[in-house]
Amino acid sequence: MRTEDQIKRKRNELVVQLKSAEADLANLQQSNPESEGKIDRLRSKAEQLESMIMMLEWVLNEPSGAYHT
Repeated sequence: MRTEDQIKRKRNELVVQLKSAEADLANLQQSNPESEGKIDRLRSKAEQLESMIMMLEWVLNEPSGAYHT
């Protein structure tokens, strides 16, 4: 089982990777819009990172209430 601090560190690491991928995507779209393969790969990577971040946020902010117990 991971500690809360480990999960937060991993989330922060993924956020940095996501920002980098988004910046790369924006630069690529401006400088070389013809390279659709690279653009698609970066979009896919960004979507994956967003999903992973959301999953870690769910773990950190686990739902509570009668329905979830």
